[in-house]
Amino acid sequence: MIDSRQHVIGKYIPYAFETITVAATAIGLTTSTTYLNSTPKPKKVFITVESAQLRYRIDGVADPTSTVGHVMVPTQSLTLEGYSQLNNFKAIRTGSTSATLQVTYLR
Repeated sequence: MIDSRQHVIGKYIPYAFETITVAATAIGLTTSTTYLNSTPKPKKVFITVESAQLRYRIDGVADPTSTVGHVMVPTQSLTLEGYSQLNNFKAIRTGSTSATLQVTYLR
């Protein structure tokens, strides 16, 4: 039976979606809308890359640059889990074309 309960053991419930443009300045998840102000807070995000290559970091030590960080190309996906990874995620494009991230938030 499908119902509206939010608590299903071992499952995450998608509750929000956003599109983020990754340009020449490192950017993270949109904290003012779907991340910090939601209750309960997200536990996981699923991200897919479109348009262009980018680099990302999740260590929180420094922002990625166009030459430093993990590389992602269009059609690749990334799953982040836990407050630290979600809070520390930052991405930046590697070339002159901005990348687009499709982000689904889960809790």
